[in-house]
Amino acid sequence: MSLRIVVTVKYVPDATGDRHFADDLTVDRDDVDGLLSELDEYAVEQALQIAENADDAEVTVLTVGPEDAKDALRKALSMGADKAIHVEDDDLHGTDAIGTSLVLAKAIEKAGYDLVISGMASTDGTMGVVPALVAERLGVPQVTLLSAVSVEDGRVKGRRDGDAASEQLEAQLPAVVSVTDQSGEARYPSFKGIMAAKKKPVESWDLSDLDIEAEEVGLDGAFTKVETATERPARTAGTIVKDEGEGGKQLAEFLASQKFI
Repeated sequence: MSLRIVVTVKYVPDATGDRHFADDLTVDRDDVDGLLSELDEYAVEQALQIAENADDAEVTVLTVGPEDAKDALRKALSMGADKAIHVEDDDLHGTDAIGTSLVLAKAIEKAGYDLVISGMASTDGTMGVVPALVAERLGVPQVTLLSAVSVEDGRVKGRRDGDAASEQLEAQLPAVVSVTDQSGEARYPSFKGIMAAKKKPVESWDLSDLDIEAEEVGLDGAFTKVETATERPARTAGTIVKDEGEGGKQLAEFLASQKFI
């Protein structure tokens, strides 16, 4: 029987861009370029490695987001994933992590799965809680923050590295895992992979396909809310100290005034 691997990925604003909040205090995604979250590339890579070592496996990438989120799916498909699912619905605007976990879990159940792989966090929200929330909703074990992962004899195994020690963990499939940026460098899509991705299937689902009511997601259904936001102040010119014998003293005084020393 084929090993069904679902990789959850996110389309995020480019961290190098000039990001802003919209009037409703959600991220203004129209004002900045987006891309596949870098931390999710590690999840795609580990899924592909597991599939390559399995007798029969299929890798599906899944995202929840606006129309442009298809770009994140195409990147994952060009890396080698087999097919993709895009959940898009206007009522999803403003959905928080808890609502996102509901949508992901419903979509994963509909797609069918044995193993779900996620990145350790998204590079925009950086909460790192969605894999655990998805596992709870699915009612399956979670093995998170793995630096190494493999599947053997119907079990997922991995290593979690901490500051003082490493843990060897495993769980019976089906299960949810998340991998860190120490799990192995993600492959770069080849030209052949980029061309092949254009022919791979991408299914589009909305909330009705997942039996989710609009009130359960979006800003109105969110458990968390941004109350206020302030624009980051413009960068000001720094203080230039010309060393005429007193430079060291002036530097020490500056560091002390900023409570650095």
